[in-house]
Amino acid sequence: MALLIKSAFSLLSPAGPRGRLSIFIFHRVLPQPDPLFPDEPCVQRFDAMMGWLAAWFNVLPLDEAVERLRRSQLPARAAAITFDDGYADNLLHATPILKKHGLTATFFIATGFLDGGIMWNDVIIESIRSARNPEIDLGWLGLGVLSIASIDEKRSAIEQVLLGIKHRPGAERGEAVECIRLNCAGNVPRELMLTSAQLRELRGGGMSIGAHTASHPILARHPDAAARQEIADSRAYLQGLLKDPIPLFAYPNGKLGRDYLPKHVEMARELGFAAAVSTNWGVSTVGCDLFQLPRFTPWERSRSAWGIRLLLNTNRR
Repeated sequence: MALLIKSAFSLLSPAGPRGRLSIFIFHRVLPQPDPLFPDEPCVQRFDAMMGWLAAWFNVLPLDEAVERLRRSQLPARAAAITFDDGYADNLLHATPILKKHGLTATFFIATGFLDGGIMWNDVIIESIRSARNPEIDLGWLGLGVLSIASIDEKRSAIEQVLLGIKHRPGAERGEAVECIRLNCAGNVPRELMLTSAQLRELRGGGMSIGAHTASHPILARHPDAAARQEIADSRAYLQGLLKDPIPLFAYPNGKLGRDYLPKHVEMARELGFAAAVSTNWGVSTVGCDLFQLPRFTPWERSRSAWGIRLLLNTNRR
């Protein structure tokens, strides 16, 4: 089956002008499985996936892949690996596995959370995870009183809360997050994200770094000037910290029409980025918009099912 899958990728993604670039997206690699988020890869599962990628694809640094795509010079079965947000486990757990398999990745960093910051969704997750109360009153969110006594109930509550406040204006969302944190009276860790020193170590270890805004806003809900500032500030901060050019950008959340709009594509282009990635499914082909590169990672657990799902995505247009 593995050889058949590789042969199928060779047919669908040949070298040269008919090449197709598969860009994989990850966020975290956990030391062990998380019962709250069973689909989030742990070290063991990520190791398996990277083994499949190394066997089936020619994995390139994303900036090189973009340039080769622009020139119609992709290798057969071209791929790139990306991570979003800037979690510390990207360095601690993902990087050793990438190096084990001879792979590289690009890490898109939301700069406002470096050095002890925490993303709003993680405040929700960790507050409910460690809540001292068996239920939480979310009537003000239109969700009523939710039980959070069991793992399944916590997972369901987290999903409902994240969906309920994700696309609210920044100040309103911040107030909602703080209200939930106080209501749960749990423990919120402050070591989830990379430090500046860890980010330098990640870059020094041969990995690439991209910009991902400063505070990870939903750009489509942000005033134009503020959205542009978010994009520009994250790039300027990274360039100052790493003393490197930052040619790549990732839209927060990344769905066209819901999270970012065509005007934000133009902002990234005008600010001088070479390319930008979304979370729209599919693969990149010659002549595609380099500022809306799609990304996709299968969720199946077996090698064959994972490969078949990826083949279906590779065949998307």
